[in-house]
Amino acid sequence: MQMKNFKVDQSLKELTEHRTVALPIACYETTIAQNIHGYIPLHWHEEIQFVLIVKGEAIFQINEEKLVVREGDGIVINSGFLHMAKEKNQSGCVYICLNVSPHFVLPQELYTTYVYPYIQATNLPYLYVDANEEWGKNILEAIVKINQWIRQKSPYYEIDITIQLTLIWQNLIINGFQLEYNQTEMLKNNRMKQMLNWIHLHYAEKIKLDDIARAGQLSRSECCRYFKRVLKTTPLNYVIDYRIQKSLILLQQAESNVTEVAYQVGFNSTSYFIDKFRKSMNMTPLAYKKRRK
Repeated sequence: MQMKNFKVDQSLKELTEHRTVALPIACYETTIAQNIHGYIPLHWHEEIQFVLIVKGEAIFQINEEKLVVREGDGIVINSGFLHMAKEKNQSGCVYICLNVSPHFVLPQELYTTYVYPYIQATNLPYLYVDANEEWGKNILEAIVKINQWIRQKSPYYEIDITIQLTLIWQNLIINGFQLEYNQTEMLKNNRMKQMLNWIHLHYAEKIKLDDIARAGQLSRSECCRYFKRVLKTTPLNYVIDYRIQKSLILLQQAESNVTEVAYQVGFNSTSYFIDKFRKSMNMTPLAYKKRRK
């Protein structure tokens, strides 16, 4: 199943229901370029995400760090961390995405000892899974099996899935990571989420830098440093980018027109909206609307 309209709430928490039948997991194949935005926008979720690149290459960003994940390799993204993805060099990237509730990775009796310390660690936002490593190969093969079983739904497949999840987690923790719990990093992550949450609640209104900084309990200069470090942009440029993202959905509605959409997403000038849209999407809003009919 391909999700083309990637939905998040005002805090950037993904709205996809990560469930497959009775299990608190979801597994689907994603072609990055087919997403409505042409990439997977910034978001977070409580589930742990296991990814296997089956075609092409992808550039993932987790918090402020970017990395390329090669075909055949994978990545594990920890619970609660902001992340996004785009394909590298128009490689037609396709990946299997397995999202699992932390409470379902292992039996509840083992959660406190073997899961909770890892999802709380501030030095483990992600882990690159190399297919050339034995433990990495085991994890990637398990992802493939789970994806197949969910599609086929053969008898007792739910039990098979729980066995593979245990195998995945065992292969992760036997690497002997030194876990760290940095309160400053936790605070930074939460402040970034608070500022993004405020923007997503108020994007259709007039927004000033002071408003965004106040939402994160930061000075103007500190606010700018946060955005520059994590998102490689300024707070107000992020607002513009987010407004354009929101406009893509509205432009696909048959009854919408460019001027109405511009004002609905917070632009106070149609010409300014068209200019920013063209720079972001390499086409005008009207051309995008016609293409999506």
